[in-house]
Amino acid sequence: MKIYIYQQSDWPKFKWDSKSILLPHSNVRHLQGKLVGKMETLGFKLRNEAVLETLTTEVIKTSEIEGQILDLDQVRSSIARRLGIEVSGLVPSDRNVDGVVEMMLDATQNYKKTLTTDRLFGWHSALFPSGRSGMYKIIVGNWRDDSTGPMQVVSGALGKEKVHFEAPPAREIRKEMKSYISWFNKETDQDLILKSAISHLWFITIHPFEDGNGRIARALSEMLLARSDETPQRFYSMSSQIRAESKDYYNILEKTQKGTLDITEWLVWYLKCLTDALYSSDKILSKVLYKHKFWIKYSSETLNSRQILLINKLLDNFFGQLTTSKWAKIAKCSQDTALRDIQDLLNKNILQKNPSGGRSTSYNLVTLKLKQPSN
Repeated sequence: MKIYIYQQSDWPKFKWDSKSILLPHSNVRHLQGKLVGKMETLGFKLRNEAVLETLTTEVIKTSEIEGQILDLDQVRSSIARRLGIEVSGLVPSDRNVDGVVEMMLDATQNYKKTLTTDRLFGWHSALFPSGRSGMYKIIVGNWRDDSTGPMQVVSGALGKEKVHFEAPPAREIRKEMKSYISWFNKETDQDLILKSAISHLWFITIHPFEDGNGRIARALSEMLLARSDETPQRFYSMSSQIRAESKDYYNILEKTQKGTLDITEWLVWYLKCLTDALYSSDKILSKVLYKHKFWIKYSSETLNSRQILLINKLLDNFFGQLTTSKWAKIAKCSQDTALRDIQDLLNKNILQKNPSGGRSTSYNLVTLKLKQPSN
């Protein structure tokens, strides 16, 4: 009995109802053009900040989908260093952070380059620099071999597992990936947005690696979206939206992989998710513009490096409440010095005390009333 789409006799000849995807596809194209046009009105520095914000979000969220939580400051610093973007408060980054960043930057900044087996192996090696996934040693920089059994996506307690999907056997991977890579590189009249959706589904279905397939599939999607936008500058994050809709994402993947080669429903879902990602880009733009105008307002104030560091952290979604002890820890100074820094910012009306509600006094930035960017 044939269960999965790769077991169909005409695999991988995908088909879909063009009428069903016409409207959502047109909406995506319209929003893409509108966003690129909006970003072109920004100066070079602001566009770089928007790219840094978007790529940081993309790397954080594509890892979160797989249950891996990366340090935001490390991700931001790793991207900034590699793109040559000047930002304050750079911190050292771990190898696992650098690996995801290197993969995503290669996919987006070098989007015109040919996809090869060696390039995919390089991405995979970057994701697992220690040769391990968590505590377990895995095959790195090569296709899986199924030595521990078939590659399955499962859930549930031990002994009561539910198999959501079983990938093609390892002996078929070389043939499958040769076909996939040839299609990926072939220049045709096929729309690149639809190609990014098909690429995502196709790669995930083959599941060629022992681990990291989701992150690589999303990097490949971003590579094709960069080709579609004709720019390495990323202003919207598909992984961020997939993370927000993760339950629907896994449901539609499972349904499609157990269905026929008519992938209309998958394409409609992907285009809707991409539409939502494009709309969400306004949040990134608003944040970048707010930060820019904040520093313009206080450009005449004399601030030390510790104050600049902490203000930027507050502008970049500081986690929790800012207290004197947190300030001292982050700025690597004494609590007395931290208190003097804070008092100075209170006097300059840059910081304000939060309403009392705990044992420690906490602070936040004074909110500026700025006009939001128009849609």
